[in-house]
Amino acid sequence: MSVSGTPRRRRFIGRIVSVSATVALAATLSACSGDAPPKKAYTVPASLCGITVDPAQVKAVLPGGDSLTTATQKPNGGTIRCNLSVDGKLVLSLAQAWWSEGHTTAAVSQAYPGTDDGTMSENERFVHTGQAGVGKTVPSCKASEHPEQDLYITVETRDSGVDDPAAIEKLLVAYTKAVEGTAACG
Repeated sequence: MSVSGTPRRRRFIGRIVSVSATVALAATLSACSGDAPPKKAYTVPASLCGITVDPAQVKAVLPGGDSLTTATQKPNGGTIRCNLSVDGKLVLSLAQAWWSEGHTTAAVSQAYPGTDDGTMSENERFVHTGQAGVGKTVPSCKASEHPEQDLYITVETRDSGVDDPAAIEKLLVAYTKAVEGTAACG
């Protein structure tokens, strides 16, 4: 073998290594892009089941998908639930529920899944985790249909993969304040 063939062989091997590196990089990048969360192609309305709320705060706790639907549910005389579904799957529930006076937010939160070991606000009106939260409306929030009861608000994600304590807290506080400004608080 001649010495002059060695540089040619090195260039050839160099090209093979370069092509292999390019293929490996492309495979890595495509694998990473496959891990990206699905796009949120739907539009969140400014009013959810009659309660005005910032659509960006709602969207922050929703998974990706193509379509969003809302439905109001009244499972009993003291609860109104606004269920949000993405692509036909229930992913978020926002509720208003009346509880007997004297309960604390911590006690009420025990009735809702996902609030275990939640963070309590300084004023003890709100407790939340990355998936759920409970908030107590202001003491002046009263309704003649619910004497001697306090209105609590819940935000619960439903098997959506969302785990964002800051986003849940923002939505919980905003939704609670929005409900306080409605006829629900007399």
